[in-house]
Amino acid sequence: MPINGIQMQKGLSLPEFIQLYGPEQQCEDALQKARWPQGFRGPKCHGQNASTFIRGKTLICVYGIVVIVRNQASLTAGTMMHQSQLPLTKWFLAVYLVTQLKTDIAALLLRRQLGIIWKAAWLLKHKLMEAMRQRELGRPLEWRRSD
Repeated sequence: MPINGIQMQKGLSLPEFIQLYGPEQQCEDALQKARWPQGFRGPKCHGQNASTFIRGKTLICVYGIVVIVRNQASLTAGTMMHQSQLPLTKWFLAVYLVTQLKTDIAALLLRRQLGIIWKAAWLLKHKLMEAMRQRELGRPLEWRRSD
């Protein structure tokens, strides 16, 4: 029987994952880079004539020489992680666990792996599954005949 190429795709090993996204600061940096590849853009001014300052986990868009706060944007605002009490390290690990398994991961196993309560694990899992479902909406499956 030939080897299935889909099953043999190279994935991210757990040690590689931990090296890339281990501490909270690395997760924050990765999320910031994913959200704003060209650097932070203020939600109202979109970065025109603006500087950026980082204070805690809030990015502030300011104008001119005198620092005048125009608006603030949380790193997680507008994402499924918005207003979550879970640290980014747990969110990133949950994404890894949900996407690495061929079969569905149980919320109970996710709870054990992340060290959180079952209700939080269930909600986290369903938020991730919904995000993956929405991502695939524009990409319908096609059946191709292999003659």
